[in-house]
Amino acid sequence: MSQHTKTKKKSRIRLLHQYYKFTGFYSFLGGSLKKALTPIVLFVIALLCVHFFVIDINDLLIKMTDTFPPFWVLTVFFISESILGLIPPEIFIAWSDKMPDPILYLSLIAVLSYAGGIISYFMGRASTKINAVHNYLEVKMAKHLKNARKWGGFLIVVGAILPVPFAVSSMAAGMIKYPFINYLLFGLLRFVRFAIYGAAIFNLV
Repeated sequence: MSQHTKTKKKSRIRLLHQYYKFTGFYSFLGGSLKKALTPIVLFVIALLCVHFFVIDINDLLIKMTDTFPPFWVLTVFFISESILGLIPPEIFIAWSDKMPDPILYLSLIAVLSYAGGIISYFMGRASTKINAVHNYLEVKMAKHLKNARKWGGFLIVVGAILPVPFAVSSMAAGMIKYPFINYLLFGLLRFVRFAIYGAAIFNLV
């Protein structure tokens, strides 16, 4: 690789660094990481409180697997991941640990989460064609859309990895018509999150 090419790449990286610093991306990322710790800590505390003072978590999850067919649990999860991420995925990760093949079910919910994000992306795209819906979402998601227009792919990365609704980031990406191929590539980090959380929760419950 020539010295000119190396210098050009360094200059590009330096410019990107300056841009993200100037637009507040690093501050946003730091704030998101701090906010992300809160639901994680609260979830673990709640899980431990329920486990020690209410009902054994293992018994509860086993009862859940015996009561509800996997198809319906997965369907509820997919709907949640497609519409604003209403239910914390951690509940379903813990549920997958009690299934006959935990890795298979963890993989299934990871795929469904990724697919749900794609649905949200196209919901965002479709909303731009309905003025009333688009105007409503522009107001409700104003801050997220502003950040999406500034940072694009990096915001999708944050939504994919951190414990914030991936569906919201995906919908914002669709509303600003972020390139779909790029969205799919950045969204693959969703699988990394499920792998990490799965490893942690499988050892916890």
